[in-house]
Amino acid sequence: MKAAVVYWSGTGNTAAMAMQIAEGIKENGADVDLFSSSEFAADMMDQYEGIAFGCPSMGDEQLEECEFEPMFESCREKLKGKKIALFGSYGWGDGEWMRNWEDACRADGAVLIDDGCICCNAPDEAAAEACRSLGKSLAA
Repeated sequence: MKAAVVYWSGTGNTAAMAMQIAEGIKENGADVDLFSSSEFAADMMDQYEGIAFGCPSMGDEQLEECEFEPMFESCREKLKGKKIALFGSYGWGDGEWMRNWEDACRADGAVLIDDGCICCNAPDEAAAEACRSLGKSLAA
């Protein structure tokens, strides 16, 4: 199994989550490539059996609009039947951005792995373990 972890991080919190997810994928014996959202494009989707996308909540509980969202929107047509995991950090709100993101992925036919993994601000040990678990599930 080959997986990708694709993320955008403004403060380093979502990047830390991405590293833990990649560790979980490796722990489950799969190959993993780690990309910032500026390094990933829709034409790369077919190279991976599973992809973890990570973006923090921005503004009014939405995805980062300048870099991550345009990349993700370009990938949406390739989500059908693809194993997808979602993750990100937030500093306010209640996780609405993640619920909306999950709903959009389901509508596109993605095979979502677990619920999206979110944490408030920097991931503590419990959040890091949840991220590793998400990576293991994606690689299963």
